[in-house]
Amino acid sequence: MIEPITDPDIPLLTRPRQRVRLRTLIVGAGEAGQVLARDLLRSPELGLEPLGFLDDNAFAEEVDGLPIVGTTAELAEVAHRHSIAAVIIAIPSLSNAEIRRLAEAAASAAVSVRYLPSFGAAIERDARISDLRRMRVDKLLGRDELHVVRSDSRELIQGKRVLVTGAGGSIGSELCRQIKGFKPSRLLMLDHDESNLHRMLMELTGKALLDNPELIIADIRDRDRIRQLFRHWRPEVVFHAAAHKHLPLLELHPCEGVKSNVLGTRWLVDAAREFGTERFILISTDKAADPTSVLGATKRLAEMIVEMNAGPPTKFASVRFGNVLGSRGSFLNVLTDQLQNGEPVTVTHSDMTRFFMTVEEAVGLVIEAAGLANAGETFVLDMGKPVKILDLVHNTAALMHVVDEDLDIVFTGLRPGEKLDETLFSETEQHVTTLHPRIWATVRRAPDAELGTYLDRLCEVAQRNRMHEVRSILAERFPEVGRPATTTTDSMAAYYPDDF
Repeated sequence: MIEPITDPDIPLLTRPRQRVRLRTLIVGAGEAGQVLARDLLRSPELGLEPLGFLDDNAFAEEVDGLPIVGTTAELAEVAHRHSIAAVIIAIPSLSNAEIRRLAEAAASAAVSVRYLPSFGAAIERDARISDLRRMRVDKLLGRDELHVVRSDSRELIQGKRVLVTGAGGSIGSELCRQIKGFKPSRLLMLDHDESNLHRMLMELTGKALLDNPELIIADIRDRDRIRQLFRHWRPEVVFHAAAHKHLPLLELHPCEGVKSNVLGTRWLVDAAREFGTERFILISTDKAADPTSVLGATKRLAEMIVEMNAGPPTKFASVRFGNVLGSRGSFLNVLTDQLQNGEPVTVTHSDMTRFFMTVEEAVGLVIEAAGLANAGETFVLDMGKPVKILDLVHNTAALMHVVDEDLDIVFTGLRPGEKLDETLFSETEQHVTTLHPRIWATVRRAPDAELGTYLDRLCEVAQRNRMHEVRSILAERFPEVGRPATTTTDSMAAYYPDDF
């Protein structure tokens, strides 16, 4: 019999930070599930504690000493009752539709789903536990993965009309996956890239007919289009994840950063206020703290737009966090590709550090912050200590069985606008604790009466594609974003001579 935790309503984050094994259910009590359970029991360092099986064709009350505690249809109920943190699918013949059903049930119970990467290969290799090693966050980051979302977060979403911008991106698509599990009345998925929407719809439903009216192709920089969508759909909750986010590209094209990250946010915030949105959550970045890049400056301005609009009818907030492991184009993806292909590993600087989190953690923070949002706060997650990039390289190589002797590391040097170390808070920001043990909030500053005029001037120049003028105006508020001596924008004059 699985023993429930004494107080299952206390979130995992409030428990002591000693080495914790996640309470785990295995879906499937057949051969693959039995082998997996035995290997997990023999490998406590993996951090997963098998407590029982779910199986639709139970042939006994227990297998190898572990109870069969229910059917797959009871996943959410069992997970909630016994404070389960992880579910591993170990049924080789399970259809994609069934996997999606289980994933939705797990999301509704705030449980992560894991599975062997190839069911056929799992059976052939006797379900070797090494297939799960690649998901070891603690081995990569030096800390346990934070499980942020609590079951009561469903109240923010259940039965509501929810809009996700940038829905096809790494954060946006994970938001859609988790939100779908909380059963909104509408899940409106907006992106300007139809390929992103096509891929995400396939992941969510297994179908890609693209005939769902809740799939929305739109550009957040188009004010009239945004007003049209808000007027028609009246979204009650908005998660704004759409943004340009690649630092070097925005150093080359600062006007585009302003158009999307500043102007697009402004139009969405205006529409949310006009059409009575209840909650509006902006996805921000740690680069917004004392920004030294166009990316950081434009995201800080987006935070300031949220701050200046605090007050009824909409509860606004921003969520600031660091790099997301495994997102498209992220360092980890590039690194694993380089290691798999036997190519030299490119690292910017031997002493560079960054804050990292998984996409599940990031989305968990966003959903929790939505419940805390009230008056334009900027929330920041406790992400542990910053990770040295060089350590991440060695840890990833070890998990991929690449020995140090085979590592060829090339240091490329800091790029314009890059910091050696990121910070979560500006030197001038005060921050306080919140009701959530792993979330802080910055203390709002006095309203800036000049901000609206400043934004008008900045956006007008950006829309005329005056690159140097945009950088100059950004530098008025963020001096470190002024044109650095090593900037690559000099070379842009050859392409856009009329702008210089």
